[in-house]
Amino acid sequence: MHAAGKTSRAPSTASGLAGSLLAAGLALGVPLPAAAQTGHQQGAAHRVSTPAAEPSLPPELQEVRQALRKYQDPLVAVRDGFASTVGCVAYPNGAMGVHFLNPANIGPTPEPLRPALLVYEPAEGGSLRLVAAEWFVPLATGITERPTLFGRPFDGPMAGHEPLMPDALHHYDLHVWLFKENPDGLFAVTNPNVGCGGYAYAVMEGPPAIVPHPARH
Repeated sequence: MHAAGKTSRAPSTASGLAGSLLAAGLALGVPLPAAAQTGHQQGAAHRVSTPAAEPSLPPELQEVRQALRKYQDPLVAVRDGFASTVGCVAYPNGAMGVHFLNPANIGPTPEPLRPALLVYEPAEGGSLRLVAAEWFVPLATGITERPTLFGRPFDGPMAGHEPLMPDALHHYDLHVWLFKENPDGLFAVTNPNVGCGGYAYAVMEGPPAIVPHPARH
């Protein structure tokens, strides 16, 4: 695997996307509305995480995991430009966790060593444990076809994940469970070993709507 370099992208596009994401409330310390604190799907019960080992990975992904291992300390992630989205995202049969977003890593071409998001699960004493990384490509970057990384096509395109992301933020994404075994698969959207139970900002979501890819001109 080639080491990832910086992909050239128009500064106006990158800064515009960053501004839109941060304006939407995807920033460190931004409180969720009261409805989000009790769950997007009212009355849904949150499960707690269950222990699981790190998965076995092919060499390409072992390199990625090793490069991202420093972010097991979320403060290191913050210093490197990742900001917490605060909410712990769960689905009825599994969870994603707490996302940390780095707008500088968003562009039309996903880079293996520069995921846009890091994913943590709530852990002991209010701490966070790194479980996954997510590569995220909004349609607003001008992409013309479905992205692929690690030999895997991205999921989507889909609407944004309310309430933490505006519905209008249509995008592709790819989750890779680098740090916690996922019985549903390495690239599954959610992990049944991850839960948000006991976390103050737990959000129970439903699957986002699939949207059409813009027609080529």
